[in-house]
Amino acid sequence: MPEQKARRTGGRIRSEEAHRAVLAATAAILEESGYQAVTMERVATRAEVAKSTIYRWWSSKALLVLDSYRETVAQRMPEPDTGSTAEDLVVFVAALHSVARHPLRVRALRGLMAEAQLDPAFEEPFRAWVQSRRAVVLRILARGADRGELPATSDLEAATDQLFGLFWYRLLVGHAPLDPAEAPAHVSRLLDGLRST
Repeated sequence: MPEQKARRTGGRIRSEEAHRAVLAATAAILEESGYQAVTMERVATRAEVAKSTIYRWWSSKALLVLDSYRETVAQRMPEPDTGSTAEDLVVFVAALHSVARHPLRVRALRGLMAEAQLDPAFEEPFRAWVQSRRAVVLRILARGADRGELPATSDLEAATDQLFGLFWYRLLVGHAPLDPAEAPAHVSRLLDGLRST
């Protein structure tokens, strides 16, 4: 029995390692070469796994790419919980806007947004990924409302849209910079708006 348990554990560990390797390889290819360059073959080669292993976990490239980016972004931007709504939002927004310092990440995000407009099969997985990031901000705002830092009647969905709207508009249009140093000012305006309603 102990031997069988050891073998099962070893297999699970190898499976988890392969899973992580696939996600990391996908994110790397996406940022280096763009969405169109991501193929199951390239990911399998880079992750050193069989292509059949990838298809066992992901039925399409769109699902693989967005699972990969969900994991990658969550690691780069863990959810802050400092006990202060303003501080949490400043930390989040500064990290979000710091993407501008990484041209490959900017290109990847622009490519994902473009693909979501052009490919119906990509639209829903992309929206699910966006929702996973919106959920972080909604939780921050909800904690603030629970603590009495925000009015109980605050429209948290609209506030979340405002926060990400500025990010995506500047990222896609490029008419103004995404500067992490401006995070406190952006957050102050957002919170002032919520408190004045």
